[in-house]
Amino acid sequence: MHLRTGTASDLDAVLAFWETATTVPSATDDAESLVALLERSPDALIVADDNGALVGTAIAGWDGWRGAMYRVAVHPDARRRGIASAMIAEGERRLRARGARRLHMIVNVDEAPALEFWSSAGYARTDQSRFVKTLD
Repeated sequence: MHLRTGTASDLDAVLAFWETATTVPSATDDAESLVALLERSPDALIVADDNGALVGTAIAGWDGWRGAMYRVAVHPDARRRGIASAMIAEGERRLRARGARRLHMIVNVDEAPALEFWSSAGYARTDQSRFVKTLD
């Protein structure tokens, strides 16, 4: 398995992968949104490749104020092999290089494995609530 920067040629595979590997769809799970991401931040999409098979993704986003990671996902058949930890380390490295000093993640409160993962990766849970509005 190796990590690399995702490109426009990966978009269809990434979108199909998210349907298999993640549980909560997002309003931005589409090619148009991924193209916009790559235009703004060409190295934001991290993919884990295992002999040509996509086994993991992470988006390391930086807005100039705070870093975040989105769509950290590992294929169900490839979990517990350190892939997520490797992607997080790479995302943190990329964000630190851009100047990020603080990172935040969005994790569903009913996904115990995800909560445990982020906690074991050194992230602290907060009491803050998340507010979301999807723009049409």
